[in-house]
Amino acid sequence: MFFYTFFILLLLSATFCVWRISVADFRRRIIPDAYLFPLLLIGLVIIHFFPWICTTAESIIGAVSGYILASIVGLIFEKYKQDKINTPIGMGDIKLLAVGGLWLGTTGLAIALIFACIFGTIWGHKHKQKFIPFAPFFFMGGFLSFITILFLL
Repeated sequence: MFFYTFFILLLLSATFCVWRISVADFRRRIIPDAYLFPLLLIGLVIIHFFPWICTTAESIIGAVSGYILASIVGLIFEKYKQDKINTPIGMGDIKLLAVGGLWLGTTGLAIALIFACIFGTIWGHKHKQKFIPFAPFFFMGGFLSFITILFLL
């Protein structure tokens, strides 16, 4: 009984962190580490001690590959950016992809990125935005990725 209660408390804490990160990114275009690092630690506890959609090794590989992928994209944008004030991808987004890779593994991260890019593109075209808050769309894509892996794969 305690096992399931602790699991539910961890998931509720992760949901709170996801909500706060999404609101902060949507309002201020910043992903606060005060919620991102607890989300990382909660993910580590869940994937190690509870049955999850991927193994601990897959999650670590997903976190490293998410961080490396986002870093490469960030470096490419940094090299070719025209204005020195606004960058399209920041360190918060890079760390967010690492946390997403930890929670979802490599397959789940790829699916989440596809969904996030589709949702973000639709929202950006509809609202005619130059910069799109990535975190809310990544979390929506991550949730759909989780559902896809859980029921279809």
